[in-house]
Amino acid sequence: MKAPCQFLLCFVLALLFTRASAQTGAAGFFNVKAYGAKGNGKVLDNQAIDRAITACAKSGGGTVYLPAGNYLCGSIHLKSNINLFIDAGATITGAPAALNAYDQAEPFTDTAYQDGGHTYFHNSLIWGEHLENVSITGRGRIDGGGLTSKDKEHMGDPTGGSIGTGDKAIAIKLSKNILIRDVTIFHGGHFAILLTGCNMVTLDNLTIDTNRDGIDIDCCINTVVSNCRVNSPNDDAICPKSSYALNRPFITENLSIVNCQVSGFKEGTLLDGTMVPAKAGWSNGRIKFGTESNGGFRNCVVSNCTFRSCNGLALEDVDGGIMENIIVSNITMMDINHYPIYVTLGRRNRGPKSTTRMGHVNNILISNILVTGADAMSGIQITGTPGYPVRNIKIQNISVQYKGGGTKEQGEKQFPELERGYPEPFLLGVNPAYGLFIRHAKDVALDHITFSTLKPDNRPAIVASDVDGLEIDHFKIPDVKGIKQLRTDKVTNLKIDNSPFVKE
Repeated sequence: MKAPCQFLLCFVLALLFTRASAQTGAAGFFNVKAYGAKGNGKVLDNQAIDRAITACAKSGGGTVYLPAGNYLCGSIHLKSNINLFIDAGATITGAPAALNAYDQAEPFTDTAYQDGGHTYFHNSLIWGEHLENVSITGRGRIDGGGLTSKDKEHMGDPTGGSIGTGDKAIAIKLSKNILIRDVTIFHGGHFAILLTGCNMVTLDNLTIDTNRDGIDIDCCINTVVSNCRVNSPNDDAICPKSSYALNRPFITENLSIVNCQVSGFKEGTLLDGTMVPAKAGWSNGRIKFGTESNGGFRNCVVSNCTFRSCNGLALEDVDGGIMENIIVSNITMMDINHYPIYVTLGRRNRGPKSTTRMGHVNNILISNILVTGADAMSGIQITGTPGYPVRNIKIQNISVQYKGGGTKEQGEKQFPELERGYPEPFLLGVNPAYGLFIRHAKDVALDHITFSTLKPDNRPAIVASDVDGLEIDHFKIPDVKGIKQLRTDKVTNLKIDNSPFVKE
């Protein structure tokens, strides 16, 4: 019996050592309850979590552990070399504004050429700056609770003012080697996740069901967003940007968005599984590059993604940056509001006059896209600006089912230029082409494209204006009696093959 007793004693000692390690921070493991966190959802726990983070960082790094419980919190301050691990059954809940538990928004020392959400970071639930090797992981949840979701720009003031108490769920700035994985974010405030000026970022297996933007990737390089589900009925789901928040143009490049799902269901209905479509407003649920684009976008891939009950894909370069070497492939879309695909070069040029020049859009490949239930308001739009065409655009293997129902009068109207306006198609009204509108472009290739309509549409399938170099091959569209399916104006070097209903 001696050996079993010795085994039992060793087991008990090992268990006690493990528990002591969890409580005291031995072996790089820091349980927030050892630092005063209650996890009862009634008292503020952010200071206790901060104590655990500070102890972890001082010891050289490790894991800050949140066991199951509800942690009511104001601002939590990240530090380098820590993994904030939110375990299954644990929730960080954003405190109500009345508790004054969030940090004040920091001063912004220059003119803000971007909205308040991109200007201020400290008034967030979880934030950090100038960090290295930071992770937020675990199967737990971040519930924004009392986080705010409006800024002055969206209330009519474009000056980018401070947006108040408790702004974002996670905000990380000027940091590198960032990992956010497995967590769920509900009601994330202005942005559920905002990354600005970061390098080597991985966002993986996240579930976000929120009231404004889901993920904003601003002025970041070497970023991978993978296997994420993002529902955002009132704004964009995944939104790369390159704003002037760093007081200079800074490009977003080497970005991959793969195997993700975006949607515009009513907030909370992704998480509860009912997936109730929200009414389409300004924007909802899409993947959008821009609008902030002072630096621009380069070497970016969007692949193997689904869109559901939301706006379509948008590539918007309007603030003087570049947009080049962009590949979009293997996308399915269902019940799409406003438009399925939107590529535009505008001249809003929001930035200092001394540094802001006209941008350019070049080398875009969009392929293998299947769309059903697309809005009758607008088809695919590819537009530059007078004197500044978008260049080398190729669209291939695209099938779009439109709702149809457009009138002949709508097809004959003159479509307004974007120029310096906000780049949102619905602001320009119904498009004269139900399928594809191209203006101010050079070297556009359309290959193996099929359009269909649920109801007859009396607008042209294609309207092209001020285009030099337009190749159309294997273009399949319905034949509508009395409607010319291709309308052109100032189109040179036009080549049409294997497209019986597409005629000049």
